[in-house]
Amino acid sequence: MSDSQQATRFMASTHEVQNQPPALENYNLFSNDLALQQALTREHAGWAIDQVHAMGALAGKAETIRLGFLANAIKPQFEPQDRFGHRIDRVEYHDAYHQLMGIATQHGLHASPWREPKAGAHVARAAKYYLHTQVEAAHGCPITMTFAAVPALRHQPDLARVWLPKILTDGYDPRNLPDGEKQAVTIGMAMTEKQGGSDVRSNTTRAYPLGKEGPGQAYQLVGHKWFVSAPMCDAFLVLAQTTAGLSCFLLPRWRPDGSKNPLQLVRLKDKMGNVANASSEAELRGAFAWMVGEEGRGVRTIIEMVAMTRYDCMIGSSAGMRQATVQALHHSQHRAAFGAQLIDQPLMQNVLADLALESEAAMTLTMRMARAMDQQQDEHERAFARIAVAIGKYWICKRTPEHAYEAMEVIGGSGVMENCIMPRLYREAPINAIWEGSGNVQCLDVLRAVEKQPQSFEALLTELRRAKGCHANLDAVIAALPQRLQQAQSEPFYARQVVELMARGLQGALLQQYAPSSVADSFCQSRLGNNSHMGYGRLTDRSAAKDILTRAWPA
Repeated sequence: MSDSQQATRFMASTHEVQNQPPALENYNLFSNDLALQQALTREHAGWAIDQVHAMGALAGKAETIRLGFLANAIKPQFEPQDRFGHRIDRVEYHDAYHQLMGIATQHGLHASPWREPKAGAHVARAAKYYLHTQVEAAHGCPITMTFAAVPALRHQPDLARVWLPKILTDGYDPRNLPDGEKQAVTIGMAMTEKQGGSDVRSNTTRAYPLGKEGPGQAYQLVGHKWFVSAPMCDAFLVLAQTTAGLSCFLLPRWRPDGSKNPLQLVRLKDKMGNVANASSEAELRGAFAWMVGEEGRGVRTIIEMVAMTRYDCMIGSSAGMRQATVQALHHSQHRAAFGAQLIDQPLMQNVLADLALESEAAMTLTMRMARAMDQQQDEHERAFARIAVAIGKYWICKRTPEHAYEAMEVIGGSGVMENCIMPRLYREAPINAIWEGSGNVQCLDVLRAVEKQPQSFEALLTELRRAKGCHANLDAVIAALPQRLQQAQSEPFYARQVVELMARGLQGALLQQYAPSSVADSFCQSRLGNNSHMGYGRLTDRSAAKDILTRAWPA
């Protein structure tokens, strides 16, 4: 080869790709999550290990991960009318969205605890949901609403007999057909209105009886709904006013005679996150619906549904934390800078261990809540769930945005590129904190729970005292809580402070009982003391940090 040929060959090869991590794919999310494995067994769902292991393998496949990117690449498209001018109110999704919905329903994420209630049923479902939504979170919205609708529909047995068999089946039918022609259905919600938001009692949508009045009877609804989530669901739980007050209704997308129900979409919401799922604004122009539950007691009818959707917000945010942590750990394991792998550098170890610590604390509280959901026949568990759902929903969802940002910073410039999952995790991170009642709503709900059901606070204290004596900082929180709660009850100005203390104390108590001392003591030291912090990278025990990293990412 001549000198000129050698020079040409050299100039044509501008660089080699070095010091870049391989794509994180074709791995098992469950096999690499020791804390989740232990939680599954501890919370009475050891019988589901094979199921959850299979879900972890499916969630880690390159093809499944690609579905998450594709479902978000093209937003849902709204078609108000067909080409002839007929009103159709149809939303078209990318096929990847439908494939993800199919995976979720085939694995029972929408219904399994209701269809097969047994010890650990909610725990097993939560673990699978936790793994699956690490791939893509937005389609979890209709899955959650379908799951959460079951307790509300059981308030109306005649409707439940018709609808529950189609909700509980393991299947997904996205066809735009009347529910009478389908074996599987999904359920959405249309609760909020623009003048009220979380204050649903200010709703102005009216319900007019078509004949007899009362539970199970047919009405027509007239009004405007500010948020209709997943508008291609087969039916929606709706709140509307009657002469007796705010009542709950089941509004099908098609009338019983097979004609289109006048639930008319105005537009799709242009959201910063949750892109793969459509959220819409709609007008009810005499839309047909059946009353569910007691007239004038609509909030009471849906209260269990609200608890379930808030609980799923905990699962979704915990899943986002875990995936962000894994992405940061994987990157640091394969990336070198300044002469050493990032994961071996002391300051980076501190940040990574702190991220892993927050993630495990969120998952541990979430799975403990799943156990409480499984044991609602137990008075303590029922009282504990009443207060802890609001506490967990507030705190875990509140912590997720900063967690996603910190993980993104670990990855650096590549982490802000749209072909990386981190921008999607970051945009998704605030959603659950706002959905189903924002932070202030959750804190006020905690105060309401204590006022109306004082046994809920006693149940919380019982949980905390199970770890009394394990760490001085935790003991100080337990001692301070009653007085701090009394302060917030007399002046809600302080409600966030006491709810945050409850959340961190509860996480610390659970970790002291169930996690290694490196995890539990690091949490209590960094998050419960007088010098507790909310940022990342401030752990004080380097040896413990290394143990946390090994536990978080055995790969």
